[in-house]
Amino acid sequence: MKSSVYLLILMIIMSSCHTSNKALTQRKDYTFLTDSLHIEQQLEKYKLAGFSMVVFENYEIVYSKQFGVKSINSGQKIDQNTAFSTASISKPITALLCHILEEKGLINLDDPIDNYLKRWHLPKSKFTENNSPNWRQFLNHTAGTSQSGFEDYYQGETIPTIQQSLLGQIPRYDKEIEFLFTPGTDWQYSGGGYVIVQMALEDTLNKSIAELANEYIFSPLGMKNTTMIQPDEDGFPTNVALVHDKDKKVIKTGLPITPQVGASGMWSTPSDLAKLSIEIQNALRNKNNKVISHRIAKKVTAVSALKNAVGGWGYGWQKSFGYNNYSWFSCNGSNTGVGGSTFATMTDGNGFVFLANGEKPNRIPVITQAQRKILQLMNWNKKGTDEDIQEMPLALKEKLIGTYDDFLYSQGVETKIVEKNNRLYVESPLLEFFKGKNDNELVYLKNGLFKIIDYPNVLKFDFSNGKPSSVTLIRDHLNTKIQLTNKK
Repeated sequence: MKSSVYLLILMIIMSSCHTSNKALTQRKDYTFLTDSLHIEQQLEKYKLAGFSMVVFENYEIVYSKQFGVKSINSGQKIDQNTAFSTASISKPITALLCHILEEKGLINLDDPIDNYLKRWHLPKSKFTENNSPNWRQFLNHTAGTSQSGFEDYYQGETIPTIQQSLLGQIPRYDKEIEFLFTPGTDWQYSGGGYVIVQMALEDTLNKSIAELANEYIFSPLGMKNTTMIQPDEDGFPTNVALVHDKDKKVIKTGLPITPQVGASGMWSTPSDLAKLSIEIQNALRNKNNKVISHRIAKKVTAVSALKNAVGGWGYGWQKSFGYNNYSWFSCNGSNTGVGGSTFATMTDGNGFVFLANGEKPNRIPVITQAQRKILQLMNWNKKGTDEDIQEMPLALKEKLIGTYDDFLYSQGVETKIVEKNNRLYVESPLLEFFKGKNDNELVYLKNGLFKIIDYPNVLKFDFSNGKPSSVTLIRDHLNTKIQLTNKK
């Protein structure tokens, strides 16, 4: 009798497991994305050679699709293992590498970076006499260095060293990299700053940045199609997408060489970049992470620069946008003839990655349309709370309505506060570009501050003579004050 009871219990358990496993295998069908995005038609319309994308949800890749060709000359189809030049998406990976190396005791990111340089040293400047910049300031673009971006090279051309790059002995720059302000006091996007980081890593650890990234990130995470090796070096992959111009023609050899590897030299796939994003997301919740620690994930994705920092910046990651009530970490990359984006939520494990081998006029409309559609279709709506919102007094509404210089991102575009149906909304070309519509309500919080729906910073308005005179953007422990120019 006892054995019969045990057998019955065992059968129930096995049946339960079978039912559970069956439920897991009956995954949601995501083919509706293919039907809704119309990527093939978009490629033809905008003369884009190829497009590769991944969507992830609940910490898993749920959709991967490729369209078009690696090269218009060969006609070879792009597949999920086809790597693209990722341009500035290299930067958050370089920043992540630095934080991993610090955690292992190999460098100290609070030290002055000049102490780690051997082949070249920071130029003398009045801005750094009493304030030598540390690693972190280069990683979040607050060190004050010039040189925003670089041109690519191709096999058969003379490839400069990174010393020559920093000395300004390259196209686009004719003088040595310089400091534009006191480190830590402002923000200025600087690819040159990341070249300094690359040199400091290589000089200190006696390995190339490609070797270090593979050892500490790519190999442990199984990112088999990701590398910082360049096309003129041994070990460069063969399954790659060639770069194309605006007329859908291959540019030179189609394989751009980027000596400024730490700034823009990584090659990868959407699937591999999704793996990395999911690892960070898992580390943020301190669950199922294998390589990146909880501490590092929190550090690299936190807002560490706000003043003039396009709405907010972390260590390599952009923190400028909010969609569907989520906080996101993201990065866009753009090199000649290729580019893409990676977006990931800070919670719940959602996101998407796009890479495309065409020039900006060819790829940006396709990427933008895909991003808007995914945000609409995936139903990622983090539940917000109305507890902190209060009714906005009529007199206050009337004061705020107007047309202003851009106070959200400091990019010089007009930003309006308008009234619709007794509510206030903020209209910005930048918000419209990324979301596809201007429905960003300005709400009044019980603590006297303001919030724009799906904009990550809280706002505090100051008034003079009955009109808004300044606005302070507040994010976590950071704040920055912006003078308002009412153009009404």
